[in-house]
Amino acid sequence: QVQLAESGGGWVQAGGSLRLSCAASGRTFSDNGMGWFRQAPGNEREFVAFISGDSGSTYYADSVNGRFTISRDSAKSTVYLQMDSLKPEDTAVYYCAARTRLLGKRDPRSYDYWGQGTQVTVSS
Repeated sequence: QVQLAESGGGWVQAGGSLRLSCAASGRTFSDNGMGWFRQAPGNEREFVAFISGDSGSTYYADSVNGRFTISRDSAKSTVYLQMDSLKPEDTAVYYCAARTRLLGKRDPRSYDYWGQGTQVTVSS
């Protein structure tokens, strides 16, 4: 059983920064990688970033590339999402997820384990 717990969300003005954390228990990062997704009211859950479990390779949605950075600390079983130059359109509930199926890394169906989510609000 895998349990994920996000933290670090909050309110910030446009141009500011936040760092989200996702603490995992019950799995190692030698597995199929970890992802961050977000969901704004009325929208579908969308891919934000992914880090592979072996090489640590990273992938980003075009909308956040160059502003967000995903990283991991395997010793702490924690994945981070550093968010800089935040925009009002980044406002959403952010979820971390553990990938268990070898579908596309941007596909939510690839992930069976999800955290409870953390709210990020960016004001203009």
